[in-house]
Amino acid sequence: MKTGIRNYSFAITETTNPELRNALYKQMDAAIDLHGEIKDLMIKRGWLHPFDFNEQIPIDLKAAQTAVQIAQLNLFPNDTDRRGMFATPNK
Repeated sequence: MKTGIRNYSFAITETTNPELRNALYKQMDAAIDLHGEIKDLMIKRGWLHPFDFNEQIPIDLKAAQTAVQIAQLNLFPNDTDRRGMFATPNK
C-alpha cells in the first residue's frame, strides 16, 4: 500500500499532463484513505500496536515465523509432466 502511494507521488511529479496529474491525485487520495482504513482495522483487531513496541514485537515475530513456514511448504509437485501443469512438451 505504502509503495503504491509513493509511486503515485512520483508519477505526479513526472507528468506534464494536467488531466493525468488530476487522475493520479484522485487515485493517490483513495489509496491514502484505504491505507487509513486498513491501519484502523489492524489496530481494532489487535494486529498492529503503533504506540506500544513491546506488544508489536511478538506479533511481528509470529508473522515472520509464519512466512518462513509457508516458504518451506512443498506447494508444487516435483513431477509436472501432466496436462494443465505447463510442463515442457516431450520431444
